[in-house]
Order: sequence, then C-alpha cells, then structure tokens
Amino acid sequence: MSEFGGRVAVVTGAGSGIGRALAVGLAQRGARVAISDIDVDGLAITGDQLVLRGAEHRSDRLDVTDRAAVLAYADDLATAFGTVNQVYNNAGIAFSGDVLNSSFADIERVVDVDFWGVVNGTKAFLPHLVASGDGHVVNVSSLYGLLAVPNQSAYNAAKFAVRGFTECLRQEMLLAGHPVRVTCVHPGGVKTNIARNAMGSADATAIARFERVALRMPPADAARVILAGVARNRARVLVGNDAKALDLLARLTGSGYQRVVARLARRAFS
Repeated sequence: MSEFGGRVAVVTGAGSGIGRALAVGLAQRGARVAISDIDVDGLAITGDQLVLRGAEHRSDRLDVTDRAAVLAYADDLATAFGTVNQVYNNAGIAFSGDVLNSSFADIERVVDVDFWGVVNGTKAFLPHLVASGDGHVVNVSSLYGLLAVPNQSAYNAAKFAVRGFTECLRQEMLLAGHPVRVTCVHPGGVKTNIARNAMGSADATAIARFERVALRMPPADAARVILAGVARNRARVLVGNDAKALDLLARLTGSGYQRVVARLARRAFS
C-alpha cells in the first residue's frame, strides 16, 4: 500500500485490456486514479468498476497523439488533484503488414500512437512528477520491443523506440538525482482486443488462431505483475513466461533468433 495508497496515478488507454486492469488494480491498492482513452464507451465501463471499488477517480477522453491536449490534460490533473505521482503510458494500437506492402500512413499511425503517445505523456507529466517528490513513469512497450517478428515492423519499431526512450529516461533521472523512478514494461501474450482491433492484412482466421495460441494471460494477472514491478522499482518488467522465454532467446542467440522466429512464423501460417 505504501507505494500506491493515496498516490495520484494516471493511466492512458484505460478503456479496456491492460489499461483497465491497471486502473482497477491501482484503485484496489488505494490510489487516486485518472483514466483516459479515446474509447469513451470502454472508459465508462472502467469508470463504473472504479466506482464499485469506492475509488476517487476522474475520467477523460484523450487522444495521446494530440500533444497540445496531453500537455493541457497534465496541467489540469495536477491542478485538480494537487499533484501527480505515477503515470502509466499504456495507450497503443497494433498493425499487421509486411514492409513491402504497408503504406507510409499505416506505419506513421502506429508510431504516432505507440511511440509519440508515450513521449507526449512522459514529457507532459514529467515536471509534475519531479515536483511531487515521489514520481514514477511506467511506459508500456511489448514483447515486440525485445525481439522482432515478421509482419510487425511498425509495431516493432514503435515498441523498440519506447524501450530505448524509457531506458534513457531512467538513466537521466538517476544522473540528475530527480525523485522519479522509471519502469519499462514488456507484456507477452495478454488476453486483450489488440489483435482483433489491429489494422492491416491479417484475416479473421489468422487473428482467431493468434488469440487462441498466443494471448493467454488475463489482463488482471498482467496488471498484478506490472504493479509488483513498480512497487519494487524494477527497471524492466517482463509480463508472462513467453516474454521471459523469448527475451532469453534473444539474449542467448543475438541476431540468430531471427532465423528461429522466421521458421516458427512459417510453420504457424503455412
């Protein structure tokens, strides 16, 4: 409770999946929670769950790619709550398509949401976190920020960028002596709608197969792992045995993992 009780925690992408589970988990641990998403219907459901738990909270529609809106949102929350202690930059989208056939617009959209959304949220809230004297930035990357897979170039690029940005930020906070901790999260296969809602060329059968085989961990379990890592001030949180195993594969084989993953992908979709 000491890490979360009474703290003001901001969660983007809280309308479903990991974001909703994080918001509920934070509320259960005594945090005051500010939730946002572009999906207002999903956000309302999350808000109802927070009400049931008696949590002090605020709900706002927010497009994380709108930098001016994110900056204004951060200032508004700091004024409304008096402080901001924790920011969970979780909002993201997916896209499936190879480099040759993907449009520039497809790639830009994923990078805008998944990378620049994280940058916008981090930059907007960082001064408030420093001022709080007890801040924590939690940026959600992915298993795909640890190793690349075919047909996920845009998502890989954005999530690798989130990893690099966040690891750099942690070092900068340590060097400057700012009272802000930094954690990068790498979820593996969590049961969310991200694959079903993904843009791109994957057909319904392939998506259903992917969800059945790869997306197994309930979001609530993922949130528990993430919040435990935050409480322990982990630099990196790997969520799920798949994330741990594939991270180990990449570490042990270096670039050699690429041939292994390509063979597995060929078998999976042949």
